[in-house]
Amino acid sequence: MEKATATKTGKTKTNQEEKIRKAYMAYVLENGTQPASIFKFVKDIKIKEEVFYEHYNSFENVEKDIWLGMLNETVEAIQAEEVYDQYSAREKLLAFYYTLIEVMKSNRSYILQVTPKSRKPEIQPYYLEYFKKAFDEFIADVLLEAQETEEVKTRPYISDRYKDGIWIQLLFVLRFWIKDDSKGFEKTDAAIEKAVNLSFDLMGRGPLDAMLDFAKFLYQNK
Repeated sequence: MEKATATKTGKTKTNQEEKIRKAYMAYVLENGTQPASIFKFVKDIKIKEEVFYEHYNSFENVEKDIWLGMLNETVEAIQAEEVYDQYSAREKLLAFYYTLIEVMKSNRSYILQVTPKSRKPEIQPYYLEYFKKAFDEFIADVLLEAQETEEVKTRPYISDRYKDGIWIQLLFVLRFWIKDDSKGFEKTDAAIEKAVNLSFDLMGRGPLDAMLDFAKFLYQNK
């Protein structure tokens, strides 16, 4: 009985959060801005103010949760694929980007509305706070696997920064997609492929590593 009650409570919590998120997105799309106040917002969607504060303490946190939801949906979708575990790290990142774009398509109007149009985008916009934490966990696992299989080269001081480079890459993909006006976002697909291939070519063993190894050999045997 206690288990059933806990399950029901969990579903109620999820349903309330989903209701708030959907209502918030609808308001922003219809009005082009945040609601004037939480008081007015909850009155319009017919929930008590204390119910809102049980889940969120500001509209900014609602926005962060909306983006986190898109990230979680993406990761769950690709990891549910039977072939996912057989993918190389490069293929896993490609699958992530392609799936993320598909998820974002259904929210494109909202994303275009809330994403700043400045020429110099922030490295970590406030609304991507939860998104980035979850993405960092995902990409850390991908890169760890890549290092174990030697798909990427382990380099002193540099390896720890790989994930930061991938985050910049993700922001590039997001910004490119937002501006993409090609049919079916074909240009975004091409940009993703080129960006991922470049990053793994740079992180992998290349001519520079061979040169360094040779220099090290010469130094040790002079």
